[in-house]
Amino acid sequence: MADPSSRIFAPGLLAGQVCLVSGAGTGLGRASALELARLGATVIGCGRRAEPLAEMVAEVEALGGDAEAEEMDIRDDQAVERLLDGLLERHGRLDLLLNNAGGQFLSPAEAISPKGFRTVIELNVVGTWLMTHAAATKAFIPRQRGKVLSVTLSPHNGMPGMVHSGAARAAVENMTRTLSIEWSRFGITLVALAAGQFGTETMRTKYPKEVVDAVPGTVPIGRLGTEEEWGWLVAYLASPAGDFFSGTVITLDGARDNWFGRWPPGAYGDSGEPPAEERKPAR
Repeated sequence: MADPSSRIFAPGLLAGQVCLVSGAGTGLGRASALELARLGATVIGCGRRAEPLAEMVAEVEALGGDAEAEEMDIRDDQAVERLLDGLLERHGRLDLLLNNAGGQFLSPAEAISPKGFRTVIELNVVGTWLMTHAAATKAFIPRQRGKVLSVTLSPHNGMPGMVHSGAARAAVENMTRTLSIEWSRFGITLVALAAGQFGTETMRTKYPKEVVDAVPGTVPIGRLGTEEEWGWLVAYLASPAGDFFSGTVITLDGARDNWFGRWPPGAYGDSGEPPAEERKPAR
């Protein structure tokens, strides 16, 4: 049985909250769902595959928590409407929406088909918008409060092989900034969470081995993030400690966004001293 308590937060911190997590069956979504449940929240997970969602629910129940799951596609506006209507009918409230569902594929830009580009945009932008809009109009605006967390990606300075996803995530970040102003009058806060490189199953199994092996070396801290660390960030923002965060992008990536290259530069060696031929007095 998994540890039923959080390693970081006080027991019962989120007791009474209802949290909706898209893409909750695997990876960062699953880790977030588990941490929210450990803190007493009721978690409703959704996604396109029933089996991993059922496994998430079983794990939450093993922790002594409450969770539900619904197989659906966030790009289907009618499915999103049904999801929110059913959630509110059963629980009467929604406190947090975590837009974690998304997806992309590694490809040179010139090889991406129009269909492939549209698919990534529809999943990451349109799906996020449909979930956010439904949560706001059906749950948050009537209660005059609510939180939306939307997962994006780091680094922000361009990701070769990911132009479709980079464009989509930039759109979500701007959507977050815009809605944080427009919906502040309803007590709704919105934050984008830019995820760097994490040691998820997708990272380990869906990308070429050469890419996977090289990634830790591009992170200044020198390692991949853990799923648990991501869950802690989500839980913190779901708690009262996160109430004043809105309209911003929080990047969790071990300084990858600021990558300059190895420091000291390789020519300087581990000591940081320049080669002897460069150590000449200035004239």
